[in-house]
Amino acid sequence: MARLALLLALLLPAACSDLQPLRGRPGRTGARLAIPLALRLAVAPPTQALLTDEAAKQLAEALATALQAEEVPATATDRPMPLDWHIDIVAESAPRGVVAKFRLLDADGHEQGVVAGQPMPAQVWTNPGPGAFAPLAGQAARAISTLLLQVDAARKQMDPVALAGGPARVRFALVSGAPGDGNAALTARMREFLSRYGYVMQEVSDGATFGLEGRVNLVPLPNGQQRVEIVWRVSRRDGEELGQVVQMNEVPAGTLNRPWGDVAYVVAEEASGGIRQVLVNATTAEPATSAVPPAMPPGLAPVPPGSTGPNGGPPPLPAGLPGRGGNPLAMPPAR
Repeated sequence: MARLALLLALLLPAACSDLQPLRGRPGRTGARLAIPLALRLAVAPPTQALLTDEAAKQLAEALATALQAEEVPATATDRPMPLDWHIDIVAESAPRGVVAKFRLLDADGHEQGVVAGQPMPAQVWTNPGPGAFAPLAGQAARAISTLLLQVDAARKQMDPVALAGGPARVRFALVSGAPGDGNAALTARMREFLSRYGYVMQEVSDGATFGLEGRVNLVPLPNGQQRVEIVWRVSRRDGEELGQVVQMNEVPAGTLNRPWGDVAYVVAEEASGGIRQVLVNATTAEPATSAVPPAMPPGLAPVPPGSTGPNGGPPPLPAGLPGRGGNPLAMPPAR
């Protein structure tokens, strides 16, 4: 109930003066300090990126410079040291231009994650002028620094035997269907929480074992109300759906047509435990540091694949759970 009371306060205008928005957000400086400084990234000029040798060298140097700006130790070299981690760059033509992918490899060559760059016009890619790769390198460096943090957190959660295969990776694209800035806010917060559980979150499918998608659905109700349904669906690489976690509640219509802020934080915090339980159930062993899955948060439950509720919508919360009274989307009573 304390968590519910906190969220209710967040949904009131008076909450603007609350310090809650700082919760769990250390900022860029805090994130940089968390990167293991003993790690160095070697960025070799790519050989499979549709570039000339000179342009490939220019791209590698631009990325190394951008990583250094993010305070990630990096160097552009085709002769890495034995303990260097690597950034392997490949590129392919796409309808919107050339798309580069940046693969993070550990010192043993095991892939740890993939970052996709923004498309660049083909004519700029093949004939780059001075500084042409700087915007792409900056975007990629920020994503790679985040990926490093996720991988580091994931490896700390794993036992020594599991480390040989690397942490499990989950493809998670943007949440859809939410009003306001809900899609971006829910996506960012969910990535944060699942990363803390030891999963590497990425937007691309390369190397991902699991897929996660989030969908928000708003259903009009009488008396100026609407039902908010948030469905998190977990699947496997072969397409099998492993399970769902559903959050549902009724709120005054239009309540979420604004910045979600800490509402997204609390929603993701609650749902991530259920998603983790689905992922744990799909694997053969639990990480050694946590032998017992966490209890399902109030107002949540894993849902068997294919389950539906009335009118084909998500199933209601199972009997015995706190229901709307414990749901992170609950609203304060009318005054």
